[in-house]
Amino acid sequence: MTMSLVGPGLTTTSYKKPKKVNRTKARQLIFEREHREHNKRMKSNGRHSEMMSLAEYDLYVSGNYKPEAKKFQEYVPSAVFRQETKQYPSKDSGVGVAPKKESPAYTGEQKLIGIATMHKSNMVPIFEDNKQMAIEIARMRR
Repeated sequence: MTMSLVGPGLTTTSYKKPKKVNRTKARQLIFEREHREHNKRMKSNGRHSEMMSLAEYDLYVSGNYKPEAKKFQEYVPSAVFRQETKQYPSKDSGVGVAPKKESPAYTGEQKLIGIATMHKSNMVPIFEDNKQMAIEIARMRR
């Protein structure tokens, strides 16, 4: 169905103002109780800025409530907080302090001829006083 077929009596806009609802005492008591419950709910949820007065709540329920725009305020601390800590000197009793280890050095007691490979990557040193060991290692590899 197209709009051209619709008669002039059907429109989507309305120019009539909604009727103002006059509340009876019983309805006013119910309305005030709902207002208190709303504020209690906002407070328990930590939304204190959304708590309203009775007049604001009336506008809120009717759909005409527009909250005030809040201005941005940058937080500026009044003073810089610095925690003062005491410096405690460490105790130097000498206990638990290890002396520096001497690095190993070759003394020259045995003369190294070379290094033989026994099985796969097993490296064995060959010294001058035990030349027979080099021959035995060579036979093992065959």
